[in-house]
Amino acid sequence: MRTERPDHLRNDTTGNDTTGDRSARRAVTVFPILVLAAGALGLLLPGSLTGWSESVPYLLGVVMFCMGITMTPEDFRGVVKRPWAVALGLVAHYVIMPGLGWAVAHLLDLPPQLAAGVILVGCAPSGTASNVVTYLARGDVALSVSVATVSTLVAPLVTPPLTLLLAGEYLPVDAGSMVADILKTVLAPVLAGLAVRLLAGRYVERALPALPWLSALTISVIVAVVVAGSADAIKSAAGLVFVAVVLHNGLGLALGYGAGRLGRLGEPASRAMAFEVGMQNSGLAASLATAHFSPLAALPAAVFSVWHNVSGAVTAAWLSRRGR
Repeated sequence: MRTERPDHLRNDTTGNDTTGDRSARRAVTVFPILVLAAGALGLLLPGSLTGWSESVPYLLGVVMFCMGITMTPEDFRGVVKRPWAVALGLVAHYVIMPGLGWAVAHLLDLPPQLAAGVILVGCAPSGTASNVVTYLARGDVALSVSVATVSTLVAPLVTPPLTLLLAGEYLPVDAGSMVADILKTVLAPVLAGLAVRLLAGRYVERALPALPWLSALTISVIVAVVVAGSADAIKSAAGLVFVAVVLHNGLGLALGYGAGRLGRLGEPASRAMAFEVGMQNSGLAASLATAHFSPLAALPAAVFSVWHNVSGAVTAAWLSRRGR
């Protein structure tokens, strides 16, 4: 879920209850509810979504196109202005979360399909709601946007080899095919959305308020399809997957914050680092798991889609109050 980022949302860390603040709170509150309802639909009525699995990459493309439309040249200038902070965020993201995914899979002795799914979640780029949650936590939104943008753009080069390295012991991984899929479902739609924003920005501005809800609904459909595809296995594996997701996400948030403090980035930037590391693009992970492994391997991504938004919102509220 990518949200519109007006200038005050990019930079305001005062905690004032602005219109953007209320809109952001509404988005991160409603989104988990939509995803949870979609998951319940897929679990209770799996037959109604039979044959939808092939549409998941296209649905993800819609989400990433919406993300591209919300980008502006300022997002890229932020990378140039603060290369050390962005580089630290990027390295922390692609080291901490993949490593934690591998460690959690071994710690819980997960079955191969679920282990590969957890690791794939860890190898995905930053979550598409991380910038909003950073804003609610009174963190450094500009840094959050920069890290999320770069982690998404480099995903075709980083996610497949990391998945091969860490998940290859569980299941065969076709890294070359995965690169092609990420290029088609992530990079191409993002660049297309950015081009539309640059060429028709005056008209796009009117549609920006609707984009978060379009993204939220689309991700909800992806979750419903993923859950429906493994509905029979969920009853026996859901508890184990939930434990894995909570550990993965919680440790990611804590270690991301710690990386920011260790790098002496300051409190607001450390809060941004927490969410850029701990929140993942679980929609991409679900799409790749469905295409390259199995619907069961996509289950961790579906659970992560709900949980990281809930934990992110709660953590942001706690950090915001502590900051006051």
